[in-house]
Amino acid sequence: MGNNGKRLFQYAWHFKKPILLALLLLALAISAELVGPFLAKRMIDTNIMGIEKPWYESKQDGRYDVAYNGSFYKRADHWKDGETKGREVRVLQTGLTYYFVDAAGVPDTGSRHFKDGTLTVTPKDGSPQPYPAALLSRDETYHFYRPELKSMITLAAGYVVMLLIGAGLAYGQKYLLQSSANRIVRKMRNDVFRHIQELPVQYFDNLPAGKIVSRVTNDTEAIRELYVSVLANFFSGIIYMTAIMGALFLLDTKLALIALPLLPILYVWIVVYRKYASQYNHVIRSRLSDINGMINESIQGMPIIQVFRRQKETMAEFGVMNDEYFKFQNKMLRLNSMTSHNLLGVFRNVIFLVVIWMFAGGYFGTAVSVGVLYAFIDYMNRMISPIVGMVNQLSNLEVARVSAERMFALLDEPGVPVSERRTARYQGNVSFEDVTFGYKEGEDVLKNISFSAKQGETVALVGHTGSGKSSILNLLFRFYDIERGAISVDGTNVLDMSKQQLRQHMGIVLQEPFLFTGTIASNISLDDPAISREKVEQALRDVGAYEMFMQLPHGIDEPVIEKGSTLSAGQRQLISFARALAFDPAILILDEATASIDTETEAIIQQALDVLKRGRTTFVIAHRLSTIRAADQILVLDRGRIVERGDHDELMVHGGKYFAMYQLQQGSAAGVVA
Repeated sequence: MGNNGKRLFQYAWHFKKPILLALLLLALAISAELVGPFLAKRMIDTNIMGIEKPWYESKQDGRYDVAYNGSFYKRADHWKDGETKGREVRVLQTGLTYYFVDAAGVPDTGSRHFKDGTLTVTPKDGSPQPYPAALLSRDETYHFYRPELKSMITLAAGYVVMLLIGAGLAYGQKYLLQSSANRIVRKMRNDVFRHIQELPVQYFDNLPAGKIVSRVTNDTEAIRELYVSVLANFFSGIIYMTAIMGALFLLDTKLALIALPLLPILYVWIVVYRKYASQYNHVIRSRLSDINGMINESIQGMPIIQVFRRQKETMAEFGVMNDEYFKFQNKMLRLNSMTSHNLLGVFRNVIFLVVIWMFAGGYFGTAVSVGVLYAFIDYMNRMISPIVGMVNQLSNLEVARVSAERMFALLDEPGVPVSERRTARYQGNVSFEDVTFGYKEGEDVLKNISFSAKQGETVALVGHTGSGKSSILNLLFRFYDIERGAISVDGTNVLDMSKQQLRQHMGIVLQEPFLFTGTIASNISLDDPAISREKVEQALRDVGAYEMFMQLPHGIDEPVIEKGSTLSAGQRQLISFARALAFDPAILILDEATASIDTETEAIIQQALDVLKRGRTTFVIAHRLSTIRAADQILVLDRGRIVERGDHDELMVHGGKYFAMYQLQQGSAAGVVA
């Protein structure tokens, strides 16, 4: 992922300020949160367990002095240097009860047993030692704790304040990081969609629309998870673990060394997981694209599927893809289950057992107190949380890695930047000089094509399917570029012009016109600011469709849904004609423009064609030869070659292929009429 990782980093670097600020807030939030166990340790060891420290008799009734049986006592850690201490006493706990021991030198460790006013302490490696003791009531015990209450309340308040500060900083960090991630993905989607506009037409010939949609939507969304969840968890996890390991070493070096093996275990864990997850995710993302592609194709072809009763076969084909997707998703599920936080919980509990066993066995001596042990367990639990977060994000990391690979593969496809340059309207003199072209190397579909079309002329291309008619127009539009021969417009080689400059003054009307979601008016102007409302209305009048559309409920502002499916074929074609006229092209291409039009609408369009052709070079592909009788030049193609050329009358006199095709169509028409 090296190069892809670098490119993902470059996208993030566009928004470095909020991201770096988020990381700073994260570090501060973690620091605030990690102060808590230290405060808890102090509260346990000093304020709670500190009651068992030596007490000395005092002569005054001060803040830290406790009255008992007519005397005052103050704990050892509250005496100032130079103050005179009285006799030593102890307050020791056995089970849930406390005892006042009026003796000095009582061992801190060992088992304790009280009976008949005597507390017997048995050290681990010594003999039992009796000390005079008295049972303390609840109130008397409370008196010995009372000097610590203020400190305990202060520490508890500090703990809560640190939690609130940490929560506030964490909120700011998450907001900044997620908003930055959304901005990154917005830029990414814009870049991908912009690049799609720059890709050559042949790219879309070879890749289903659903797969491209999957790159723009699903893959970028997976990458968004990389920035929102994966990076956040990994950054916070690394900072958390570094801070916690530092805190553990400050707390106790031996305990920190016991926890240290978790880090290499985590590293091995990630390496093993990625090895298998990468394989599975490649298949999962690929099958998801296939599923999207098939759904898209099925929706578009639903009338054909239902008419030819292919529902079961289509469902079976979809089922095979879906089952394979399901199978690899289950493999990922098993991998995630085996490497989930449960496994990490096992490691944590093993460490806890080891530490508690060593603590109970006195391995740490007096260095590790109950407060230190509590802080260690607290820190370990806190360390587990970010590690679990990192482990749980490994799946998203692999999905994002595969998605990034696919998305950058699309961005790396060679395209042509959209030129913003505007050129003056050219005249429209077109020349093909000895053009030979093939979509595949060694398979020429056009062979030595040469012809000229002057401004204002209508050139008709006729021939059987596969003869090369559409290929000539593909080359004229520069959907494909030639390697042999030359094509020029007004004497300028088309290869010396940018594709946008060339197409700026071209218009096309297809047999199946494509309409966008919007209105009739927006489909004519394509939201080009240069096309005014008046131009749209005039174009509709010129093609004879203005009155027809004004009868609709909203006139020319009538909504058009995807592909204009609520309009008739004739209405869609009229909109396509009006669109071509509104853009006022110098070169107009009519690709079977009247093939799917009813006879009544065709009569309207034929009248509009006379208006449409004035002053512009028109290329017409037509199977219905009756529609091109008025063409200035008819080119008859056969297997990629021009075998006949001339106007209608010349070709009829010649008596060749055109004559035979025309007679065949006229005969068919006569048969239908009869």
